[in-house]
Amino acid sequence: MPPYRLVIFDFDGTLADSLPWFRSVFSDMADRFGFARLTPDEMEALRGLSAREIIARMKVPAWRLPRIVSHMRREKLAAAASTPLFAGAAACLADLRAAGVETAIVSSDSDESVRAVLGEAAASIDHFDCGASLFGKAAKFRALLKRTGVAASDALCVGDEIRDIEAARDAGTAAGAVAWGYTLPEALAARAPDHMFADVEAMRRMLLP
Repeated sequence: MPPYRLVIFDFDGTLADSLPWFRSVFSDMADRFGFARLTPDEMEALRGLSAREIIARMKVPAWRLPRIVSHMRREKLAAAASTPLFAGAAACLADLRAAGVETAIVSSDSDESVRAVLGEAAASIDHFDCGASLFGKAAKFRALLKRTGVAASDALCVGDEIRDIEAARDAGTAAGAVAWGYTLPEALAARAPDHMFADVEAMRRMLLP
């Protein structure tokens, strides 16, 4: 029997391989919103930090964040056709659905963008709750648990950032962290998630023993 009744996935960096796209648009975004461009080494160093630490390091004022997020959502939608899912992600989602495990995507990205990248794999997702604020996922997790009637102890939230682990704990669910996304795996492991997945197949094996 699968260990969780509900698995809630982050999207970018967890199911969708969008880090190369983010790197390609970062300099334009920096120029547009008035913060410093980064060298490749500096950008890599940010991958070891939490979202709050990144914002502080980049000296981005809080009042600018909604505009930046809105801009990135538009850019992400424009790039949806060229953004792939990670290898094995679509099959993992289909296997979960076949096993009777409910699946959800809670993302800061737009619903339209997430569905466009998923393509046919969107049929394997039971619940979409997109457009989360940068630090608003915990509230969406709690609302999803209430809506589905699934106890927090029967749910797992899977993401690729430190804020995903924090949101899962805030909502009372187990936290799963993936080693292939935006945040470096050693930075995620330091936050002691309940599960640390080295690759998509390892995640599938744990969710469907």
